[in-house]
Amino acid sequence: MGFFCSLTFSIQFLLLFSSSLFTNCFTLNHSTTTHHHECHQHESNALLSFKQTFIISKSASYNPFSYPKTLSWIPTTDCCSWDGIECNELTGHVIGIDLGSSQLYGFMDPNSTLFSLVHLQSLDLSDNDFNHSQIPAKIGELSQLRYLNLSHGNENTFSGEVPPQVSQLSNLLSLDLRSYTLGALQYDLINHLQLEASTLTSLTQNSTRLEHLRLNFVTISSSLPHTLTNLTSLQMLSLCRCELYGEFPVGIFHLPNITVLNFGENQNLQGTLPASIGNLTNLAYLALEDNSFHGEIPRSLFRLKNLEILSVSFNFFEGRLALDMFLKLKMLNFLDLSNNKLSLFSQNRDVNVTNLPPIQWLGLRWCNLNGEILTWIMNLTALSHLDLSQNDLQGEIPYFLEGNNTSNVTFPPQIQVLHLRSCNIVHFPNFIQHLQELTDLSISHNSIKTIPSWLWNKTTLQGLEISNNLLMGEISPSICNLQSLVKLDLTSNNLVGMIPSCLGSFSQSLQLLSLAGNKLTGNIPQTYVKGNALRFIDFSFNKLYGQLPRTLVNCRRLEFLNVRHNHFNDSFPFWLGSLPKLKAVSLRDNEFHGAIMCPLKYTFPQLRIIDLSQNGFSTKLTSEIIMCFKSMIISNKRQLDFKDEIFTGNEVLDPDWYLFSMSNKGVVMDYRGGQYLHHMVAIDLSSNKIYGEIPDIMGSLNSVVVLNLSNNMFTGSIPSSFGKLSNLEVLDLSANSLSGEIPQQLTELTFLDFFNVSFNNLSGPIPENGQLSTFDNNSFEGNKDLCGIQLLKKCEDHPKPPLQKPDGDQDSESGSFFELYWMVILIGYGGGLVAGLALGNAFSVDVYRLLKKIF
Repeated sequence: MGFFCSLTFSIQFLLLFSSSLFTNCFTLNHSTTTHHHECHQHESNALLSFKQTFIISKSASYNPFSYPKTLSWIPTTDCCSWDGIECNELTGHVIGIDLGSSQLYGFMDPNSTLFSLVHLQSLDLSDNDFNHSQIPAKIGELSQLRYLNLSHGNENTFSGEVPPQVSQLSNLLSLDLRSYTLGALQYDLINHLQLEASTLTSLTQNSTRLEHLRLNFVTISSSLPHTLTNLTSLQMLSLCRCELYGEFPVGIFHLPNITVLNFGENQNLQGTLPASIGNLTNLAYLALEDNSFHGEIPRSLFRLKNLEILSVSFNFFEGRLALDMFLKLKMLNFLDLSNNKLSLFSQNRDVNVTNLPPIQWLGLRWCNLNGEILTWIMNLTALSHLDLSQNDLQGEIPYFLEGNNTSNVTFPPQIQVLHLRSCNIVHFPNFIQHLQELTDLSISHNSIKTIPSWLWNKTTLQGLEISNNLLMGEISPSICNLQSLVKLDLTSNNLVGMIPSCLGSFSQSLQLLSLAGNKLTGNIPQTYVKGNALRFIDFSFNKLYGQLPRTLVNCRRLEFLNVRHNHFNDSFPFWLGSLPKLKAVSLRDNEFHGAIMCPLKYTFPQLRIIDLSQNGFSTKLTSEIIMCFKSMIISNKRQLDFKDEIFTGNEVLDPDWYLFSMSNKGVVMDYRGGQYLHHMVAIDLSSNKIYGEIPDIMGSLNSVVVLNLSNNMFTGSIPSSFGKLSNLEVLDLSANSLSGEIPQQLTELTFLDFFNVSFNNLSGPIPENGQLSTFDNNSFEGNKDLCGIQLLKKCEDHPKPPLQKPDGDQDSESGSFFELYWMVILIGYGGGLVAGLALGNAFSVDVYRLLKKIF
């Protein structure tokens, strides 16, 4: 889910547009022939002044073929001969500027001399780094502009509100303000630009000749204006992940010239596909994935003879649909119907397999395929990505999947990505050994007990997921033959024995290693070498013991470390604080002990989640320890967003692979990375022997969402500074020896959803305002001198005690009512490993991902 904002057309289409990916594909014809007039001096000076406001930096452009065009801008030469400049041959005026991918770095002056070039018809500043500049309002003064491209693949480009003056450009034919990435998915792209709904409405009212409108990853946060339906010249309309909502204007499906419709990842955008969609004879690209479309897929869709891309996964489409109907779409090379309410079936088993569409990507996950899968699927000679996960397969193919050698079914040998999750497979499919180009295999959630030895010879594998099966025995050291692995997931099996020592060093590309939920014993090997690529390690829920290997400090890219629920006996691993990218650590439910220390050079610079609960830490919580978590002191929440995806070759791994679980009074709630971890900041020190007063400085950790200090030995009062924890949703201080009154400042915590101070020595009235008034008796019980309506104890009958420390600590065996725990586990295809198509050495990046960057 989400990766279709990186779709592309076929490789031929990519080749066609490769020269225009970073230059405006609609610019005027550049003339390098003799001009009737040389460049006007004042325009030449304006261009030179514009050039002087920037420096050249290779990192400012994503395009690997970028180069500094402005180096040719020499004052003594005719500006009409400069690279990226186009002049009118008759008048000599500058009418076109193409500085796309020119390695420009600097701040865009709102009064730039660029805007004095009033004859400009085409302006391309895409793929440069303007250091969060705002788009200048003076852009509206370029009244002759027909083509404007400010798109970017750099997170430090334009930001802020798109000026309403853009809507004054009534001659526009093409507007491109989108974000994109190269070599990675856009899960973690932040929408830097915001476009007011009124500006979009005005733009569509004034620029009536628009042919191309691309606003991917521009925050609009509104419904779509119906004025869009009046733009009859529109050919390309792309508004992916714009936070759109409301009803999709059905008139958009009536635009006669439309070729590309891309509205993916607008989860609150609703609509249906009308029967009239069959009249869009030019439509080649339809991407509506991860929205809230519903209803049936109309039969008229199968009249779209030019359709190449159809992505409607993660919606609510329903009804019975004959899968072989899609064979009528002879140009189709990408089809994803996954995760809807469809019931697919075979209408005609006698299909002419010599005239099949060139389908390369076929996603049929969770499509209620409950009959015999069509054998024509096995005859798709271009098929590279196949997902049949979570279907009730029957007939000949399931026998084939089980390794039945008597089956007549053959499998496309060029398959690179094969997902067979939850397909009721008992034996490891034998045909897989013949897939010579296989890079990603997911066969999780089946009933496989053994792995054949030939699998360790599949050296092309980059992703291997065999989680949630019945694997037994030890992990074979031969697994380390797979030196190209990016991801290895053997979670939730019955594996025993020790972790092979080679797993720490066998692959310089390995980024995810998950062995959680097995019965592994012994120490974690000390073999983590310098230069490794590991970012996610999960050894939780095993029987491992000893100390954490100090060689983990060599994992300089590590972000997640989960070793919860083992038998580790060690002191606090403060040395992990030297890892520059570490975001989440769970040591929960082990035998860690002693003091929590934080030397100055080990300050956890990016830490956002730490879980030390259910150990034997015995220490005073000092201000120095709190400052270990100073990365949780932020002014902008986006500073803690995940910035990177795992990407190598055709493999991508996004944060939605990881599940953060919280148990509130025994009710477990799961939060996927992409949906929740982007703003989850949590500290759990519960169920230890931490004593003393809670430092007041803890109230400065203003990004913390969850704070659990329950079931310790804290004394003193609740810091009033906790009222500054403006993002706090969960606060558990139960089962300590805290005294004094509940600070009035806690009523300022407007997001507080769970609050527990039970079984302490608190006294006085419970503050009656704010969120505190919404919690019941369970949040306050066990404090004999506390009063308030929640306790059915009127405060006037119980005078306030002096604010002093109680005579003794209250012994509480109640434990914590709030238990925070997290685990990194691999979840389904929706947020999973997506291996693309490597169609030629020059295009090892998934061709389908690149198209979304074009569109």
